[in-house]
Amino acid sequence: MLRKLNYRSYRLLLPIFTLFFIGCSSTEDDQPYAELPNNQLSDIPTTLKAMENGLEEDASGTLERRNGQPTFATFNAALGSTGLASVFARNELTVFAPTDQAFAALNLNPGNVRNQPDLVEILLYHVVEGTVLSTDLNDGFVPTLNGSAVEISLSDGAKVNDSNIILLDRRARNGVIHGIDEVLLPPTKNIFEIADDNDNFKLLITAIQLAGLEDFLANTNNITVFAPTDQAFADLIKELPGINTIDELIAFLDVEGLINVLAYHVFDGGRVYSSDLANTSIQMFSGEEVAIDIDGPKLIDFNNRESNIIATDIQATNGVIHVIDRVILPDLGL
Repeated sequence: MLRKLNYRSYRLLLPIFTLFFIGCSSTEDDQPYAELPNNQLSDIPTTLKAMENGLEEDASGTLERRNGQPTFATFNAALGSTGLASVFARNELTVFAPTDQAFAALNLNPGNVRNQPDLVEILLYHVVEGTVLSTDLNDGFVPTLNGSAVEISLSDGAKVNDSNIILLDRRARNGVIHGIDEVLLPPTKNIFEIADDNDNFKLLITAIQLAGLEDFLANTNNITVFAPTDQAFADLIKELPGINTIDELIAFLDVEGLINVLAYHVFDGGRVYSSDLANTSIQMFSGEEVAIDIDGPKLIDFNNRESNIIATDIQATNGVIHVIDRVILPDLGL
């Protein structure tokens, strides 16, 4: 079910979870620990430390070993080596904590995890704001402290991206911990780099470079780009009278017009994921509006031309890309 979003006030997605979590039977721990009163709970780092070797406080505050429980020593070592423990202790957070076995699959352990490149960004990609219990989870994308989002899916067991949630609702004084069986890796390329590496966007990259928008798409944070394919540009050339080549198209638009067309494909009000789309209109970076029809899903431009959204949710370090099959056009005065 696609949720309605007020795009005019939208600036950065916040983690809002409203629907019921279904199907916890696939987790390794169906029977939760006895929940301690709030005044007996420890902060997240201390709770993780207690879980480090399969230990957990019982209702009397005594540590006891729970046989067969996953362990989290590598995650704790990573927190300690990055100085993030204080962040995890002072803020209300939900942590998706990878097990030692998950880190071992990447040849990481408590002794060497500090050497992992971009460790801070990786750890922050496992954390969302607020206390999100299993009963609050919903299919869709959730922003993390890293800036990029993780995808929650419940249709085939509870998952975060491709990682199974195997441990639920370990309460802490300032949040909750869920155990997962794979390390989540955030995006490492910006929007321009992703487009430049994709052979389906060669004409788009040419247009971006001629318009001088490389830096904008590489370094502007929290933007959503609807990226037309090379075939979309080829179809536009056929559509416009008297235009036969990409060079003629660019000459027809001139640099100012080209910038306006490209800006019409960028929403600069935040990262909009497929789970956030609604039947509404949004104002693009060019200043003009595009209508969204979620039945496609598709975009409808100023000229009532329709463009199908054919691929969604390609995450970059600074935003998200959706692929469209037709170049959308603002008012060109034609």
